[in-house]
Amino acid sequence: QVQLVESGGGLVQAGGSLRLSCVASGSLFNINTMGWFRQAPGKQRELVATITNSGSTNFADSVKGRFTISRDNAKNTMNLQMNSLKPEDTAVYYCHAGTYNGITYWGKGTLVTVSS
Repeated sequence: QVQLVESGGGLVQAGGSLRLSCVASGSLFNINTMGWFRQAPGKQRELVATITNSGSTNFADSVKGRFTISRDNAKNTMNLQMNSLKPEDTAVYYCHAGTYNGITYWGKGTLVTVSS
């Protein structure tokens, strides 16, 4: 089992920045990809960014150039630096981890609210 705990959400004005963190614990040896997803009110959960064990990254078009993702395997942490935030970035952000054999884990989420 893998446990994921997010932190760093909050209220920020448009144009501001926030840094989300995810700490992983448990059986981590089989984890490959980690990432962030978000779900806005009334909308489906969507991918924000992912990062593999080797450091390859992938971003949603809506956040490219504004968000960066990083991972410290030694500390079992992953971060999402969010800059130039927009009101449409308002959502609950979820940490995600996927294993090499297809098992997925989710955190409970952290709320990000961007005011205009």
